[in-house]
Amino acid sequence: MLLILESLPTVIGTAAVAPALFFLWLVIATDERPGPPVRVWGAFFLGAASISLLGLARAPFTKLLAGTGHPWVDQALHSLFAVAAPEEIVKVLVIVVISFVRRRTYADPMDTVVYGAAAGLGFAAYENLAYLVQHPEIWRALAALRSVLTVPFHGALGIIAGAYLAIARAGTALGAHRHHRDWARLSSYFMVLFAPIALHAAFDFPLLLLQKGGLDPTTRMILGASSVLIGAMSIAFAVRLVRRVGRHHAPRTEVARERLGELRRMWALLLFGGGAGFAGVIFVLGAVRRWLMNPDRNLAAVASSVGIITILIGIALLVATTAVYFLGRNRMRASSDGFSASGQG
Repeated sequence: MLLILESLPTVIGTAAVAPALFFLWLVIATDERPGPPVRVWGAFFLGAASISLLGLARAPFTKLLAGTGHPWVDQALHSLFAVAAPEEIVKVLVIVVISFVRRRTYADPMDTVVYGAAAGLGFAAYENLAYLVQHPEIWRALAALRSVLTVPFHGALGIIAGAYLAIARAGTALGAHRHHRDWARLSSYFMVLFAPIALHAAFDFPLLLLQKGGLDPTTRMILGASSVLIGAMSIAFAVRLVRRVGRHHAPRTEVARERLGELRRMWALLLFGGGAGFAGVIFVLGAVRRWLMNPDRNLAAVASSVGIITILIGIALLVATTAVYFLGRNRMRASSDGFSASGQG
């Protein structure tokens, strides 16, 4: 990852990560009681780091990737066992680890959905970095295309996995599984992994066929439209699951709505601070690299100073917003406890 960051211009790095942070805020904004920032950021960065486990996750499927001689069958096997299954396995592993560490007995099911979105979007952010570095000549068009479809698609797959995990753990609490509860819970656990893998494979299969070339224009148009349709349907399905889980915990009083608005603003600052810090890191690494390779080191020194200032601003925003988050949450809890005590008296 360090090599990618060192060769990454600041603007490209920002374009790669900003969409993931924006979609993460949209998911967090639906949660009345967002989980601890450390856990959300942990899911985001672990999702990005999970790419390093893809080689290990692909190993069990090596024998299944032997060529059959039929190009369409080979691409289907590749999309399923070389791309979809390994990527979704490592993301689901992150979601499970984050959601079960110090799990509260009555944890909000939306927390698991947010962790799923963070893991998926962290994965997408790092994948964006790699793609934009590999194609610097078309990075603007590539960033725009991926920010519209690929980034939210990865986030949607994480949301789907997290939502099914929350539904399986919550049982009837989400208004589901009232009949045949054990079977429904098992099927929800099954869908945690099966649904993202199936959607991911269906999304990638047409794109892999398009890369092979030799197709007539009509076939290429059908394949491209199919991939876009599957991606859009996956995002819509994830939105439906988010609303289903979030509606169960929707604020029902004016005080609760005001509290939710305050939390949304704090989380927006928190994500902005994280993004500013990340941009500053890229700025500094790029300036250091130019300073080492360029005899004219004055410009690099200035750029490095600007990057350091950006990092400091990002850190200050993170620290200040985290402090406000915890102080505000504790104040709300104290006010709620005081109201309850006065009501009992």
